[in-house]
Amino acid sequence: MSRVNEINLIPFFRTVLLLSTLLTSGLGFLSALSPNYFCLLALRFFVGIGVGSGHVFSSWFLEFVPAGNRGTWMVIFSFFWTIGTVLEASLAWVVLSALSWRMIDARLVLERMANANQAALPLGVLTYHGETKINYITHTSEDEHLIRVREKEHTVVNAISSKSGAIAALHKLLSHNLLRSTLLLWFVYYASSFAYYGIALLTSQLSDVNRSCSSDLIFEMHQKDDNLYKDTFITSLAEIPGLMLSALLVDWFGRKATMCCLMFACCAFVGPLALHQNELFTTILLFGARACGTGGTIVLCLYAPEVYPTSVRSTGVGIATSIGKIGGVVCPLVAVGMLRSCHQMAAVLVFELVLFLAGVACILFPVETKGREMD
Repeated sequence: MSRVNEINLIPFFRTVLLLSTLLTSGLGFLSALSPNYFCLLALRFFVGIGVGSGHVFSSWFLEFVPAGNRGTWMVIFSFFWTIGTVLEASLAWVVLSALSWRMIDARLVLERMANANQAALPLGVLTYHGETKINYITHTSEDEHLIRVREKEHTVVNAISSKSGAIAALHKLLSHNLLRSTLLLWFVYYASSFAYYGIALLTSQLSDVNRSCSSDLIFEMHQKDDNLYKDTFITSLAEIPGLMLSALLVDWFGRKATMCCLMFACCAFVGPLALHQNELFTTILLFGARACGTGGTIVLCLYAPEVYPTSVRSTGVGIATSIGKIGGVVCPLVAVGMLRSCHQMAAVLVFELVLFLAGVACILFPVETKGREMD
């Protein structure tokens, strides 16, 4: 694609970025006002649509960065994602551990009841006892308070390319020159997303020191919120050394070697979790696994746009990212479902297999893009 065509696409990129930012921030704010779980689920669905278009910005950003410094700048670019992750985990630890969601929900319900009865709340201290059974009452007026999703938020931005252009781009992605890279990228994106979100879920599942399973009875998980939020915060900090490690290696050893080493290292950290470990050792293993998984994901997000030519770069990275999201959808079945069914070893072995195959796929990538100018 000529430089003129790239310049002509700048307004399109800006429009996509503006719409995705407004969609993510606006509906993300409305999520905080959700009156119930189903409304929250609907709003987070549309937030995910906005987040899913973020790869357009990274692909566009890399086209303006010199080849020699591309790896370092991509890591710096990704550092802001890590800042958000750490802030989110720290906020959950500070706020939710002190103000349980049950307490917040109870306070809102009492305030709603007081408003409905046109009376003030009586003075007192709201307490909660975990062993007390709660009787849930269906409120007939609940649907009246739901935040309705406007049809404007369902509007999909019309693609500039025609249908034939999209088919041509897909045909080029599956051409002889790009077929091997495309298929391997699809799998590594799937594995990377599966591992990244799976490790985050494992933090909440394996950090429960009181979880016990037997062949006859499955106990529900009753975890101390303080330990959960603390472990989540600690493991989220692992993304910082993961970024630093990838920044040191990506322009030194190259993209393929860095991804391969980090995938295998992540696999090694996850392995001991097949057996029950104490909380401290579990947190250390999850810390290392998340650091390596984050570093590998960052390098992958750098490598994919470098492989494809400009004419199919956004399409290629977008399809690979979409396939990666499937891994994020599937991983709760393993990280949560299998662990709650007391199949810890089987669940960890699935993660081991996926990470090992991802490392092998990184070795099989046909192109090393270190120092190479983008087409």
